[in-house]
Amino acid sequence: MPATYAYRLLNVFAESTFGGNPLCVFEDARGIDDATMQALALQFNLSETTFILPSAVADARVRIFTTGYEMPFAGHPTLGTAQVVRELLQTGNALTLEFKAGVVPVTADGDVWTFTAPSAGGPKTAPVVGLSPAEVAALVGLSEQDLAGEPIWVDTGADQLLVPLKSPDAVRRAQPDSGALERWPQSSLERKTAYVFAFDDKEPGNVLARYFFTKQGGGVAEDPGTGSACANLGGWLLATGHALPARYAIDQGAAVDRPSRLHLAVSENGAIQVGGRVIEIGRGTVTIDPVGRTALA
Repeated sequence: MPATYAYRLLNVFAESTFGGNPLCVFEDARGIDDATMQALALQFNLSETTFILPSAVADARVRIFTTGYEMPFAGHPTLGTAQVVRELLQTGNALTLEFKAGVVPVTADGDVWTFTAPSAGGPKTAPVVGLSPAEVAALVGLSEQDLAGEPIWVDTGADQLLVPLKSPDAVRRAQPDSGALERWPQSSLERKTAYVFAFDDKEPGNVLARYFFTKQGGGVAEDPGTGSACANLGGWLLATGHALPARYAIDQGAAVDRPSRLHLAVSENGAIQVGGRVIEIGRGTVTIDPVGRTALA
């Protein structure tokens, strides 16, 4: 018999209806096997799709799929899924979600959600192996003179390459070299990514950031709003001895016409919190028949 599953479409870190990072959330994923979850993520072709399941240790268990693989944790799927869980389970404005990376507490003030990064024991960092700072800068179309520090790997739930730059202008000028993808360093998740960022001296407390990742089938794409990378920026602040507590507003996504605003806070004891607004824009259903044909409604 065909089975029908309800989903919602949301924009996360959005300041307007068509801003932020899009997300698809399946309300009840019981009965959906791994292969079908992966196929549904590819069907919707968003950066991530999430699936809500019962949990013995949190309000809900969440699985996150990109178009090509499952992720242990990601930022904007956490916030968007939390808003759906709040409505479905009537949890109120404080809840917990179970991910492969651990249990993550999430809180809300209206439609603005904040998660605490699952970084028990503090952020993990690692140097870039096999590439000089100048070579890393060249991979995103910049020179060593644009760097504000050494590029490093940071992991507060999902490891990513962070590239600190001297100015927002350098962030805007970044242009990844898709012809050199074989030289891009690879994360533990076998992803090739780069998060470039700069503090804005003209607007203290503001950061301009962009997040690049290699696409399935080749080429480089840009993410509109990346919560896990924002959390890793908090890890970078800790790893580089930044004064605490620290609070920043991170602007991302303008280069791809999806303006996003993320809020980062790092407490004196090293807790990293990332927040942003969630806007629901639609709902529907998917019907899956026994031989795998899919219908959207």
